[in-house]
Amino acid sequence: MSDLVIGGVGMVPFKKPGQSESYDVMGEKAVKNCLADAGIPFSLVEQAFAGYVYGDSCAGQAALYRIDIGGIPIFNVNNNCASGSSALALAMQAIDSGRVECALALGFEQMSPGAIDNIFPDKVDPLARHASAIARVMNLSPEEQAMPPAICMFGAQVDAMLDMGVTEETLAAVAVKSRQHAAHNENAIFRDPLTVEEILASPAIFRKLRKNYACPPSCGAAAVIVCTPEFARSHGIRSDVRMIGRGWGSDRHAYFTGGVLDIMFQALSRDAASAAYEDAGLGPEDIDVIELHDCFTSNELATYEALGLCKTEELNEFVATGRGTYGGDWVVNPSGGLLAKGHPLGATGLAQITELTWQLRGEAGKRQVEGALTALQHNGGLGSAGFVHILQRQ
Repeated sequence: MSDLVIGGVGMVPFKKPGQSESYDVMGEKAVKNCLADAGIPFSLVEQAFAGYVYGDSCAGQAALYRIDIGGIPIFNVNNNCASGSSALALAMQAIDSGRVECALALGFEQMSPGAIDNIFPDKVDPLARHASAIARVMNLSPEEQAMPPAICMFGAQVDAMLDMGVTEETLAAVAVKSRQHAAHNENAIFRDPLTVEEILASPAIFRKLRKNYACPPSCGAAAVIVCTPEFARSHGIRSDVRMIGRGWGSDRHAYFTGGVLDIMFQALSRDAASAAYEDAGLGPEDIDVIELHDCFTSNELATYEALGLCKTEELNEFVATGRGTYGGDWVVNPSGGLLAKGHPLGATGLAQITELTWQLRGEAGKRQVEGALTALQHNGGLGSAGFVHILQRQ
């Protein structure tokens, strides 16, 4: 696969549920921002892919028809929290196939308040295999298993982290860092600072899981245009940010025979990262800035090991010494991440690509990572779908 150009990016500020515009309006605005960034009209887009979770079929058309009704193929994809990255992967595959030279990936979500729960309780639960494996490993009671799935499963992930020697102070410090980074991001929901003491003073909502260990339900949209280098040259599109490494996957049978961390993304993230590093011909030491899937502080910590940033026994030291923030070895989630920027499921992966593109261009303002040359995006959806992408400034 040849390197593809990230030709344009755009998003809208993320909002709390009830404070946003309708999903179709947010999607329209994100795409218009993306087109303006690329400097091309929508008529040059040959295929479009829309990622979302909480929406009816053909919601992608509802958003894109607000811009133009031009007859291009529009594909809708739901891969839980990795829906946006899935849309991007399909857009890149369309270009790899040679059928198109320019494709659009759009992600959006208009969420409701409260913890994510099953929408179709009368149907087979796609997360039943994961939930059953976690219940077995963590000896969850029937009452605990009846909790909303995200609370139950990530609560088990928090417990597993604590059992491995990660401290509550470390779990809380991840959320503190996220707020510090989001303070300079006008697109983030939570920009006010938090302290470790404030977080640990709050009551647990499930076992040792505290409210500020979790990302908020959010509303928002983001869009990315990918194209061939030749298309970029012929249409005057800035082409200095390229996609140079890709790692995609789903669960393996062996994940379910391991511990909670393997069931909950870590093994999948490790495999996706390994594939992306191999594809790019790089290693973690070559990465400058990272946007990773910090849906819970425990998941950010699990991902450090999966991406090869540190070993599990080094997690407390990694956080305490600031290796994942400005002045450290990597800057992780300069946007504030899901914890502070917000997590509108379908938009998240594309918002991560948008942030990293700004970073590589030197357009991130006060949160700019000095000298950023190579960036890594990590996005996962339970059920499961895992993506790691590596971008580089040429």
